[in-house]
Amino acid sequence: MGSRNEDGGMARKRKRGCGWKKVDFLPEESFKNWGTYLNALGNTKARLKDRLLTRSLDEVELHALRHRSENEMKKTLNWWDLLWFGIGAVMGSGIFVLTGQAASQNAGPAVILSYFISGVSAILSVLCYTEFAVELPVAGGSFSYLRVELGDFVAYIAAGNILFEYIVAGAGVARSWTSYFATLCNHRPNDFRFYVSSFAQNYNRLDPIAVVVSILICVPACLSTKGSSRFNWISSILHMVIIAFMLIAGLTKAHSANLKDFTPFGFRGILKASSMLFFAYVGFDGTTTLAEEIKKPSRDIPVGLVGSMSIVMIVYCLLAGMLVLMQPYSQIDVDAPYSVAFTAVGMGWAKYIVAFGALKGMTTVLLANIIGQARYFIHIGRTHMAPPFLASINKKTGTPVNATIVMTIANSIIAFFTGLDVLANLLSISTLFIFSLVALALLVRRYYVSGETSDSDRNKFIGFLVVMLGSSIGMSVYWAVTEDGWIGYVVGGGVWFLATLGLHVGLEQGRKPKIWGAPLVPWLPSASIAINVFILGSMDGASFARFAVWTGMLLVYYLFVGLHASYDAAKEAEKEAQVSQATAIEAGITAP
Repeated sequence: MGSRNEDGGMARKRKRGCGWKKVDFLPEESFKNWGTYLNALGNTKARLKDRLLTRSLDEVELHALRHRSENEMKKTLNWWDLLWFGIGAVMGSGIFVLTGQAASQNAGPAVILSYFISGVSAILSVLCYTEFAVELPVAGGSFSYLRVELGDFVAYIAAGNILFEYIVAGAGVARSWTSYFATLCNHRPNDFRFYVSSFAQNYNRLDPIAVVVSILICVPACLSTKGSSRFNWISSILHMVIIAFMLIAGLTKAHSANLKDFTPFGFRGILKASSMLFFAYVGFDGTTTLAEEIKKPSRDIPVGLVGSMSIVMIVYCLLAGMLVLMQPYSQIDVDAPYSVAFTAVGMGWAKYIVAFGALKGMTTVLLANIIGQARYFIHIGRTHMAPPFLASINKKTGTPVNATIVMTIANSIIAFFTGLDVLANLLSISTLFIFSLVALALLVRRYYVSGETSDSDRNKFIGFLVVMLGSSIGMSVYWAVTEDGWIGYVVGGGVWFLATLGLHVGLEQGRKPKIWGAPLVPWLPSASIAINVFILGSMDGASFARFAVWTGMLLVYYLFVGLHASYDAAKEAEKEAQVSQATAIEAGITAP
């Protein structure tokens, strides 16, 4: 386990404002000229060791780093805002697409159970995030949590992957918006795109509507977080009204006989569908980046995060139940399950309601996506792992205008050129990877306190973690390579249980939550790790390859830029903290 230092304890003297100058990109000592840069590269090994072994402090994340943005974000949000941001971020078009494949090919009518299982696993992750968000209400979200407990390097790799996934997902949702809009207007999905024959396949249908929608979403995100919240909760309430109408209309055509063969694909089919449907719940992690703008984090964050995910899970289960009651699972359409189901029972007009609901859902997902992206980048910029101009907060609006604009440009460029097939294939395992890391970080936070935990207890803790992770990975691999076996689950599950029990009984928690804590620790985060790792076993090899390629690119940037920039910023902060401390001591001695 690494030591902690006063990383980031400086108050910046330089006024940066919103202007984008050369110094805003690489202001650190290592990048003054080629000589200093080559010298920094020569010290890469020592600097990497320093960053690998250094963990941040709660106080640094809460106070010192925030000073680097010069201006504060406005605390205008409460539990109501966070509740609807959580719903708006998660409840997009996924429910209207994923349910068809899960029901017809994997779970049958038991897709209801699949949604419940994946929802419970998502709530486990939400509870882990919630404890961190209450204790560390800052814009960095999981990046900050991992910096404090697992160190700079792990936090950087995790944040780089989640930002990539956010950009790809944002571009994909923007292009899907165009497709659904075309359908709503009685056109084919590609009718509103421009075909350019000279461009490469999958990059030759240009989508200006996706760009316009992204820019329109960017405007309120830049102007006001509270205004964006009002738009989000009004839109999300409208979405819930549409869903309620769908449920009432659909249940009038329900036939209980469709549930007779409830589990046609067996328990494995239910779990396989759960693995796929888990991705209908992702997006809540971006909501935690709003913590810096919450009026009362100790109350508002638990209510907002846990409440929104609970509502989403209930709605998903109800919609899945309605679908399998309307049609036999074998007749459910894979691509447009709800539209086809309503048409099959003589309610073809309802497809327009479904399309409008999906369109509204994608709009709030885009808004939550860009807000989450920008706030991740704020905190990464504060640490200088990314250009520090991204950390700037506009004095008038209290929003991260620079980061929001940059992320919108990135989303728009990709959405303009790149086909949905390519974007779908680019989505990787980053989300599950980070959910697992946050759960692991929660265990570290509770059981290891630097300077207080004995070496013996530290070694026991590491041992329990290794066995816990090893058994989880073992069960995931067993799932991936076998079809009907069960011995591996019994052995792996037993080892996981004993490791978690050993941690629970054999070690005292070194730190208790100060304000709000996740329940049933270590069982809850341990179960979250096991479930997330298990779901990873259902991912294809191409997803792991994409994850490895992007992580490799992140490593190159880190070793040549991010490492040296963050190292310089940390050392400068340490010096300023020492000077401030010495000045305070001297003032105390000389005071009359």
